[in-house]
Amino acid sequence: MAKAKPKATGYDKYVNWKLFFIPVVLFFAILILPTPNGMKDVGTEIQIGPTAVVNFITTDLFGKKSSIASQWELLTAQIMERNMRMGALSKDRFLKRDLKWCKKYKIQADSENIKKARTYIEENVNDKAFLEMMNQSVELRRKGLKYENLTGKDLKAADKGAWHIKVAIAMMVFVVFCFMTECIPLPGVAFCIGLILVFTGVVTRKYVAMLYWSDACWFIMGSLMFAAAFVKTGVDKRMCLMMFKKLAVPSVKWVTLIFFIIITPLAAFISDHALAAMFLPIGMLLYQNSLTDEVPEDKELAKMLMIAIAMACNIGGPGAPSGGARNVIMMTYLNDMFGFDIGYFQWVTYCFPFILVMIPVTWVVVNWRFKPRITSLAPAMKHLRNEIDKMGKWNSKQIWALIIFIVMVYGWFTEKVFYNMGIYPVRLGIGVIAVAGAVAYLLAGVVNWRDYQERVDWGVVWLYAGAIIFGRTLDNTGAAYWLARSVVDGLAPLGMNSGIPLMATSNGLTAILTNLMADGPAAAAVGPIALNMAGLVHPGSTFLPFMAMGTAIASSFAYCLIIGTPPNAIVYASGYLEPKDYLRVGIPMWFFANILIVLLTAIYWSARGFGGLPGF
Repeated sequence: MAKAKPKATGYDKYVNWKLFFIPVVLFFAILILPTPNGMKDVGTEIQIGPTAVVNFITTDLFGKKSSIASQWELLTAQIMERNMRMGALSKDRFLKRDLKWCKKYKIQADSENIKKARTYIEENVNDKAFLEMMNQSVELRRKGLKYENLTGKDLKAADKGAWHIKVAIAMMVFVVFCFMTECIPLPGVAFCIGLILVFTGVVTRKYVAMLYWSDACWFIMGSLMFAAAFVKTGVDKRMCLMMFKKLAVPSVKWVTLIFFIIITPLAAFISDHALAAMFLPIGMLLYQNSLTDEVPEDKELAKMLMIAIAMACNIGGPGAPSGGARNVIMMTYLNDMFGFDIGYFQWVTYCFPFILVMIPVTWVVVNWRFKPRITSLAPAMKHLRNEIDKMGKWNSKQIWALIIFIVMVYGWFTEKVFYNMGIYPVRLGIGVIAVAGAVAYLLAGVVNWRDYQERVDWGVVWLYAGAIIFGRTLDNTGAAYWLARSVVDGLAPLGMNSGIPLMATSNGLTAILTNLMADGPAAAAVGPIALNMAGLVHPGSTFLPFMAMGTAIASSFAYCLIIGTPPNAIVYASGYLEPKDYLRVGIPMWFFANILIVLLTAIYWSARGFGGLPGF
């Protein structure tokens, strides 16, 4: 049976200067253009706002500026300022903050000062006065700080903030064009991102080097390394046959449907990263063993299998709070801002129907957009049986490969829980566990380094490292916030600032941003703006939890770009995909998913209601 050697699409190409000239010109044109006033306002808000609010609170509460306030007084103001940015304006939310919360948001604190801060607020500030002070802080940050009134250091800081936003927007145009056209090899784009940020002064060379090695990058690298170990030992063949041997008709359509039925519900409860990494070698094996002398290559089949795995992972996340950080972020925002709590099971009953509809729809879209010449995988199944028969019983390397894999998956599922329980003294992260598993394969003699060097697509590792930096830059500079605020404010005069139109606007904006940055930051950028507006136009109604759930679901629509989500990057490592292949399926899915949320809100959610709240 013919074998296909994967070839990383585009890696052998050189720069297409006719196309590459366009994003370069656009990048510098955006930098040269006058800075919009809205960008200056956001730069002021990001750079000057926190200090101004902290100073306002210490002056109002303690009659002294922040520069001369004692440690516990300064801590009080810093917690209130952070709460204000999260929309948590009530006194009750302040009293629930602890040392762990301060550590999470990088606020220097100790238990004694936190105790003093709580005691003072509890005994000296009533609920009404606290809320009024927080509202005044919001007003100061968003409207009270005028760029044209700034002087000296404050003006320089605001200009610096606006410049960072402009660089981020210019970089976004550059990166998206390069990714969609492949006018430059994609790993090269990842390095361009770091160079742009250093040359424009947005980050230091030391900081950008640290960004290239985030936990997500370690996970991508570790997962591709363990996939290499699976392929070398033949464990992937055994797992593949176990999954599909009972199929009476092993057609390509049924196999892709099984991918969706198995992967998508699991992605609601466990990491989509892990699922993509687990199923990648199975998908590659199915393709390679389906080829014959008559059909030595079928690119459409390879693309279909890879895209099916990625999309199955992507559509499952909204089903449960554990399906992604975005879900927890929006649940926290809703609780902090309005005191509404969505329980775990309650979330599942509202949002799981979304993925039940998306499974058949996505399966149909994938089979519609890709037309493989090979339609039956029966020869592949037969070939697998023959190869496994030749292997005989499980050998020691296969057993070690499976044991290490099971331990690694267990670590992925439990590391956060064990850290919270105090079993682990430090938070490991799924990336560290993935690399630890890859090292364990070396120590156990399952693979040697030559196997990793030849079987791992290192370009994808760098590609996703660049994507992480790109997304963090949009988030940290305030560029995503500026985009979100500009769109929402711009559509308000058109009547899109309430009801279903507001939800459609918020969801659409989130769905665009999540293709450019991680889902969590996308939800964090749009969520507070959308929820604040929802609270103004539909206070105390079901619209508020519906908006939170809708935004979380929309942040999972990273269907269109390689950099949108780790599963997209992981399957790209197969070497069978081009950037345009994601668009073939992603664009129709993106539109359908946005329409589905609106229908879900207008029909199912509205008919069901939420916790006795009045409708909107």
